Amino acid sequence: MTCIMRPSLELSEVYIYRQAIDFRKSHRGLAAIVETELGHNPFDGGLYVFTNKHHTKIKCLFWENTGFVLYYKALVEDRFKWPKGVRL
Repeated sequence: MTCIMRPSLELSEVYIYRQAIDFRKSHRGLAAIVETELGHNPFDGGLYVFTNKHHTKIKCLFWENTGFVLYYKALVEDRFKWPKGVRL
């Protein structure tokens, strides 16, 4: 039997943070971005997706009952298709 950790199929909201982030950030740093820059409550159950400047890595953050879950994926020979960053 194989168990795979993943968000619930009932997950209703996914947010893509368009700007590249410093990938040294942990769940605390990413939750701070969600709260301060997006104005969302990171404990509300949404899935937040972040990328690096080369779009070769992603981190996904969501709250699951007792703590944050952080997914990390790195591509070796390709890039993620990513919407353009927002200009301020």
